[in-house]
Amino acid sequence: MAGGGGDAVRALLRAANAILQQRRYRAALAVLKGFRNGAVYGAKIRAPHALVMTFLFKSGSLREKLKSIAQATYTHSRNLAYFVFTYKGLMALQSWLQGKKIPFHSFFAACIGGWLVFGENNPINSQIIMYLLSRILFGLSRLAVEKGYIPQPKQDPFPLVAALIWGTVLWLFEYHRQTLQPSLQSSMTYLYDDSNVWHDISDFLIYNKRTDNK
Repeated sequence: MAGGGGDAVRALLRAANAILQQRRYRAALAVLKGFRNGAVYGAKIRAPHALVMTFLFKSGSLREKLKSIAQATYTHSRNLAYFVFTYKGLMALQSWLQGKKIPFHSFFAACIGGWLVFGENNPINSQIIMYLLSRILFGLSRLAVEKGYIPQPKQDPFPLVAALIWGTVLWLFEYHRQTLQPSLQSSMTYLYDDSNVWHDISDFLIYNKRTDNK
């Protein structure tokens, strides 16, 4: 019986590998693997981030913290998997309908995926969109220089960009804090507000805040 079971598994693996080599299934299989990669990558990215942010800034029991980490990881992993699946599926469909791949296909497929998957305004989606927005601004700036739409800077503009970004974000934090994302508010509160408060050496060097009633 054991030998027969092993033979069946090996036969199944051979059949699966044969299907994976078929060119006619390549587009559909790429969509499925995109779903798999989106789920795995989303979990890899979100789990350590959620772990650090939860234990640094969130209160509650260990069970509540672990539940929050698991929920954030699941949401990020699911959304990225759904988006990649939608995007690659629409790309394959458009290419099949028009007989070729053109640049607009990518923009259109991603717009639809973004609307369907990331359209809900929640903390996870908000973080992902802001992450992408910063990369887009840098990418479009470089593209504009490459295409000649704006002249090549004579000096590296990065120091000026860094100064303006830090100046703006600290001004917002000090005077319009509610406009910033909650996780950024938490980080900046820890860095700039909590460092103004201490009572003795324990909460000056060892702890951020005292937990007793001294």
